[in-house]
Amino acid sequence: MAASSPVPSLLLTLALALTVAAAGKISALRTPISRDIYHSSDSLLREIKALVARHSDKLSMDTITTSNKGYSADLLVVTFNHVKESVDNGSKVHILLSFGQHGRELITSEVALRLLYILTEKRKIAGVDFSSFERVLENLVIKVVPMENWNGRKRVEEGELCDRRNGRGVDLNRNWSVDWGKKEKDYDPYEENPGIAPFSEPEAQIMRELSRSFKPHIWVNVHSGMEALFMPYDHKNTTPNGASAHLMRSVLENLNHRHFQDSCLVGSGGGSVGYLAHGTTTDYMYDIAKVPMPFTFEIYGDEKASTDDCFKMFNPVDKTTFDRVINKWCMAFLILFEEGLRNLRDAQIVSRDTLDNWVPIGGDVVERNVARKTARERRKLEGLDLGMQELRTYFRLFMLSTFLLMFMFCTRISKNRNRDSDEQSA
Repeated sequence: MAASSPVPSLLLTLALALTVAAAGKISALRTPISRDIYHSSDSLLREIKALVARHSDKLSMDTITTSNKGYSADLLVVTFNHVKESVDNGSKVHILLSFGQHGRELITSEVALRLLYILTEKRKIAGVDFSSFERVLENLVIKVVPMENWNGRKRVEEGELCDRRNGRGVDLNRNWSVDWGKKEKDYDPYEENPGIAPFSEPEAQIMRELSRSFKPHIWVNVHSGMEALFMPYDHKNTTPNGASAHLMRSVLENLNHRHFQDSCLVGSGGGSVGYLAHGTTTDYMYDIAKVPMPFTFEIYGDEKASTDDCFKMFNPVDKTTFDRVINKWCMAFLILFEEGLRNLRDAQIVSRDTLDNWVPIGGDVVERNVARKTARERRKLEGLDLGMQELRTYFRLFMLSTFLLMFMFCTRISKNRNRDSDEQSA
């Protein structure tokens, strides 16, 4: 038997070595979860439960479980009510915040945890004192869903770092009923699986029922991947019309200018992201649930990260950036609470209450409020002035018409007298 040539074996060994090296290189490019910075899903929820136990005078907690066709989901809902013994007679603003709808966006749930600490134990952000913020909190009821997609988060922690879907592979932000199931040309069935029907997923069912029972005035769906402040719509390249759209845009633009120095993208999700999304939560909250202010916040994104390096793309990987992002966006939520409260009351969507002695964060809201009052008074004066001008105009027209009538009357009398005189002479 002829001896086999060593060349094919050598080529096979070389190809195998290159394949292993390439695989190792790809694996090395994928940044692992920074477990020294981030909580695990279990530890984060345990810490929230401990926080609720320490502050039962302000916080309460519900765990809601729903299942569908063999798949079950649990959602933890934390309610902050600054004065729990007071009766909510309709004057309080209801705010519903959802974090962690996509499993790979770990940073969002960390913001939820820190925000709950700030609301209860008054941790400072960059030295800012929140004692003056108490007056605002008295007028709010805030429900926080710190980890909407707990099953999907587990998949990420087990190594599926790019997975945004829930425990059975459905994108929860495509499982809502507004324009559900429509697919764009760039539709990715792995990323955007909408499920077998609207609200087929227990997580979406729980959130829908929560929106129906709580009836929020403000809704925020918190994501990562970029920095942006979005309002409806996601499924088309436009924003709603009318006063409600003006109200939403005003709040977002004030927040962007006041806190982000106009650095955030502001507008509709469908018109700003670069693609249309169908069956999203925010579009449902606006079109069906009739929430006056439904928003989507995108709180972080690393544009330089590889599309395969999902943890780095959607989450800060170092402690300095981690702290900066959390502090910045917790402050953003506090300012949103201020802006939302004032705008909703100015628009008479909720009952008015006296906030004249309240000193807001930064102080510039007071100045803007004074300017708003001055502008309102100026508009009243301008209206009175316009009315007086119209009255003067009508009076001039009346006098002119009276003069013309008198002139015509006198002229007619004069002609009749002349005619009578001529007839007598004849």
